[in-house]
Amino acid sequence: MKIIVSVSTLILFSLPLLGQESLLANLEKDSGRTEKITGAFKSTRVINAHSLEMLGKNNLDVRILHRFGRVNLGINQFYGLDIASMRLGFDYGISNNLMVGIGRSTFRKEIDGFIKTRLIQQRSGGINNPLTVLLVAGASVWTEESFATVKPGFSERSAYYVQVIAGRKFNRNFSLQLSPILLQKGMIENPGESQTIFALGGGARYKFNKRCAFTIDYHHPLGGIATDAKDPLSVGLDIETGGHVFQLHFSNAVGMNERAYLTQTTDSFLKGDIRFGFNLSRIFHLGK
Repeated sequence: MKIIVSVSTLILFSLPLLGQESLLANLEKDSGRTEKITGAFKSTRVINAHSLEMLGKNNLDVRILHRFGRVNLGINQFYGLDIASMRLGFDYGISNNLMVGIGRSTFRKEIDGFIKTRLIQQRSGGINNPLTVLLVAGASVWTEESFATVKPGFSERSAYYVQVIAGRKFNRNFSLQLSPILLQKGMIENPGESQTIFALGGGARYKFNKRCAFTIDYHHPLGGIATDAKDPLSVGLDIETGGHVFQLHFSNAVGMNERAYLTQTTDSFLKGDIRFGFNLSRIFHLGK
């Protein structure tokens, strides 16, 4: 309940800033000298984590995410390709500065949702803002069968998070963001774990030609995770193909939402426990 109150308070405080955003847009129209900086990332996700980007108003992003087994399982598991988990998501732009999304993962049969708002957009010219700042709040609940003696209820199965994203597109090729996150779980499931977890994270993108870019996504929990948990790290390649963004990547995380990749990543990237995966994003324009 405390985390829900915190999320609601943060969103309410963001509303005046959204009003300020509209005022700044009117000033830009009058002056004609200020340019909004866009395209820091080509998707609303870096790989796992939310990026600096937002969907436009009335745009629907259908996202299909696949994560295979560990490459070091060898030829018997066809280097992990015989094992797969996935997430199907639907994200929608309510306005240019506000979007929502829902998703369903096969991993733990988890359902998740989020709301994401842009508080400040990077600008150059008459009105100069060096950074883009966003706020994300979300929740998830796992629905797989529990074999515990006392079955967990809805609150024990749930998790909530609040994330601040701040970053900058430095030039046409390079973008960088920081994305600290606070996660609250409904129950402790593993030794060494706590219900409240804070993690520092970040992502980067380097575009090396017109349609392709390298990306990296990393989070480091500052305590509160299980004793066998590892930091989630993903590296990938973004490929733009018309209305699609195709992301090929390698990651040590099997989960594809915030609770899963922060608390249930048990493989070590540096020791070769790497999973191949891809994200496919297709945007549909539903408005005029």
